[in-house]
Amino acid sequence: CNLILNVAYASQSSDVRLKDSLNTYFLSACFGEKYMGMTPEEAVKKYTEKYVGDYRKDLEPMYRKDEQDKENAGEIGAWYSYYKGIESHVQLYTGHLLVYRIDYNEYTGGAHGYGSTTYSNFDLAAGKKISVQDVVQPGAQAALAAKLTEIYRQHDAMRDLDEAQRREFMRDWAGEIQQSFAAPDNFTFAANGIVFSFPPYAIGPYAFGQVDLLLPYHEARGLVQQRWLPQ
Repeated sequence: CNLILNVAYASQSSDVRLKDSLNTYFLSACFGEKYMGMTPEEAVKKYTEKYVGDYRKDLEPMYRKDEQDKENAGEIGAWYSYYKGIESHVQLYTGHLLVYRIDYNEYTGGAHGYGSTTYSNFDLAAGKKISVQDVVQPGAQAALAAKLTEIYRQHDAMRDLDEAQRREFMRDWAGEIQQSFAAPDNFTFAANGIVFSFPPYAIGPYAFGQVDLLLPYHEARGLVQQRWLPQ
């Protein structure tokens, strides 16, 4: 098994409580709630020990049996080669706004692995994580969902389809889109707009991968609260 952990955390701050609060969230988001009370170094050590221990406990008995049953060790299935990567960094810092990004990749056998990117936005002045409800104009959730659906129709993966295929595809996903295609909490602020990010399978097949929908700032007026738009 191959484990890569490259985790960013706050090491210095004029506000010790804010630093500790951010690190608690960072460790929880990267590794899980049971690690949130540890130091970053301790969390990495404990997480590594658990990952390797679980891998050996789950797969070593089957591997030993394969060794006994097969004369040629090269015939033993490649699916024993597990991989996990958790890598994070601060994507944006403006003094009052901090965007923390986590890239996650994992393979545990099978046809393909799984990868996703998550964003967490922090209002440092208020000392709180920003949710999508903090960003969207009150009462504009339905209008924003409709706008994101419109943007989705122009997504790169959809552009490869002709109009008939696009209509058929949208019909296949229409029920889910109308019921759950709302702005997700996984979003980030970019130079030219707000990016709403959907994990694989959320609004399309695995081949689409993670779908990022960019809402340009000039189209966000009336949908997003003014304080989050460029002045």
